Amino acid sequence: MTRIDRRGLLRGAAATAGVTLASPYLARRAMAQGAGTVNIFAWAGYLNDEILAAFTEATGITPNFTPYGTNDELLNQLRANNGAGFDLIWPTVDRVPNYVEFGLVQPIDEARVEVARVLPSAWENSVNLGAVVDGARYQVPTDWGTEAVAFDRDQRPLDYGTASYGDIWNDGAQATVRAHSALIGLGLWLEAEGRLPRPLLDAFTSPEAQTEIFDVILAEAVERKGNVIQFWNNENEAQGAFRVNGANVGQTWDSTAATLAREGLPIGFIAPREGALAWMEGLSIPTGAENLDEAYAFINWFLTPEAGAMYTNATSINSTAVGSDQLISDEARAFFAAAYPEDALDKLWWWPIQESWYVTKRNEYQDRFLSA
Repeated sequence: MTRIDRRGLLRGAAATAGVTLASPYLARRAMAQGAGTVNIFAWAGYLNDEILAAFTEATGITPNFTPYGTNDELLNQLRANNGAGFDLIWPTVDRVPNYVEFGLVQPIDEARVEVARVLPSAWENSVNLGAVVDGARYQVPTDWGTEAVAFDRDQRPLDYGTASYGDIWNDGAQATVRAHSALIGLGLWLEAEGRLPRPLLDAFTSPEAQTEIFDVILAEAVERKGNVIQFWNNENEAQGAFRVNGANVGQTWDSTAATLAREGLPIGFIAPREGALAWMEGLSIPTGAENLDEAYAFINWFLTPEAGAMYTNATSINSTAVGSDQLISDEARAFFAAAYPEDALDKLWWWPIQESWYVTKRNEYQDRFLSA
């Protein structure tokens, strides 16, 4: 399976940082001649007022930001609109083939993208992760992060090397999880324990393999469902589980734990020994986009070091913009170091492409888990 190593990403950044740091000023002169609007449908919490204002200052373009909470919400909305209504969307790369299948996104005109601003390993590895379908690119990679173990430092302290997805399901856990990805985390734990009938990755290769593997995972999940005090579907729900509902551990996004920690809550985030679930995201252009010039202007601006660092500082999600790692805050740098110590980056478990048949059956198992 394709893997993206953080050390490789940083090597790519170091090699070209001197060139790209000057690019925002050139871009500003080039883009300031234009104006207009761009309609962006993106994950809630990704684009704050500071980021949006900086884009307008650099380009003269007014962004209209509409948030969503899940990949399925994004896909369903775009299908309802027949690919219209937005100029840019922000799916995870493993789901891009779903949008291509339904004719909802258009190929990226690579001649209009400042490809040199993207970390080379991110651009290259995104090909096999879902950004390229039948030889055409449908997404520009912009960021990557993980879903791993968030924990209360006081009530349920965890350390790298011993921390496991199993800590979410063992005695004493008051857990919050997202149902469908929790089944994968639980599956990785069972696989490490030698309790799956075949490798977990086989579940993505055929419906038959998925059934064989998920039957085992679901049975274990139902037996241990009492540990879950709240299921989450979006960022706000995951954060609320810790803020108000008493969660002391959970399988959450990195941004969830980072936000809670910034609020002063004793929440940590750690890659488990089985490997953090890693994802890449990027910008895609719907088939019904009406403001193409502005869409490409946003893509290229977002890939400047300054914009990438601003995004990482706000979310603790890693930008693919070359040179952005040199500009991030000490807080963001410390969060990354604590989450992925030692060999954690070598163990990242990258989401494979999720074909439509997989998603359909995955949702069936998710619903059976929730209703058990």
